[in-house]
Amino acid sequence: MTPPTKDSRVPRLPVNEAKAAADEAGVPDYMAELAIFQVLLNHPKLACAFNDLLATMLWRGKLDPRLRELVIMRIGWLTASDYEWTQHWRVATTAGIPPVDILAVRDWRDSDRLTAADKAILAATDECLAGQSISDAAWTEVAKHVTEPGKQVEFIIAMGNWMMFSMLFRNLRIPLAEDVTVWPPDGLASPAAAGLG
Repeated sequence: MTPPTKDSRVPRLPVNEAKAAADEAGVPDYMAELAIFQVLLNHPKLACAFNDLLATMLWRGKLDPRLRELVIMRIGWLTASDYEWTQHWRVATTAGIPPVDILAVRDWRDSDRLTAADKAILAATDECLAGQSISDAAWTEVAKHVTEPGKQVEFIIAMGNWMMFSMLFRNLRIPLAEDVTVWPPDGLASPAAAGLG
């Protein structure tokens, strides 16, 4: 397992510099307090584009927040992204998803906590994480529950976005804040983490 580091591979801007870059790029100041944006703001235009996409999906999205967050947590689990799992644990619980439902993404096929919609979305996510396109059978199940075309598009974009973020977190080694508990709630890291390093 890659040991947690205090430093990312790309330098984090100090908060005051990150906020100045955020102001110039049109990114809200509070985003400059996050480690990921302290790295991304080395490229302000890209940071702005990332922020716009995140804001659209998190605050103005059409997709059910429960489905979105379960997808994100599954991506964090299967890719061993401690940053993604930890940050979105807070987002998911704040959105009202019971912790036991979030933990069910670890072994979702055997869970009696998850709905048919949850399982359809997670099956499609697993296919993509395995490097495949979503099969016709899996898409048929998704489309039973996510019926509007706009929501279907958003599901695919959300999945791709958080896969990309997982890759960013892991490859740039973005650290969590020092006072944040890693892999909440039980500290159990993804078995995939053993193969990283």
